[in-house]
Amino acid sequence: MIIANSNDKSTVVDILCQSFKKNNSVNYVVKQDKKREKRIKTLMEYSFELCLRYGKVYLSDEKNACALTLFPDRQRTNFHTIKLDLKLIFQCIGLLNMAKVLSRNSKIKSNYPKHPIIYLWFIGVNPTDQNRGLGSKLLIDIIKDSESTQKPIYLETSMPENLPFYKRFGFTVYNELNFTHKLYLLRRE
Repeated sequence: MIIANSNDKSTVVDILCQSFKKNNSVNYVVKQDKKREKRIKTLMEYSFELCLRYGKVYLSDEKNACALTLFPDRQRTNFHTIKLDLKLIFQCIGLLNMAKVLSRNSKIKSNYPKHPIIYLWFIGVNPTDQNRGLGSKLLIDIIKDSESTQKPIYLETSMPENLPFYKRFGFTVYNELNFTHKLYLLRRE
């Protein structure tokens, strides 16, 4: 496992774009038009930049799987993050979808505890390399970080087929939210 740096951005973004193009939650956030794939790329670039500054970006040794974690208690608003937010709004979400996405994010965050957590934002494996244990290896490393820092891990998934994977590693569903899809909120204490 490798802790990624800014030089790994294109690799990580490519893995996430391939892994999440059919994801219900991503497609709820991203404006659905002929630029959808470019908009997904913008979302993944945004996520990478925030996690690089305020979390960790993990890459598998072969650079075909990645995970993005965020430490919300470390996040700060500054010129750089405002610039990233504006790019996300105008190039990914769209002005008309902004209220819907803000409401969604508010509902999700209201379910998080007030104490520090590790937020597992994305974990993805190149589709051609799935089912080889790469995601499991990354998740084990994140769990080790969680245990060493004594911070619980929180995440959500809109894909019910992912639930057995997370449950196998000790995650439990603690809430469900309904949008145009069901969003499962999971945690590992």
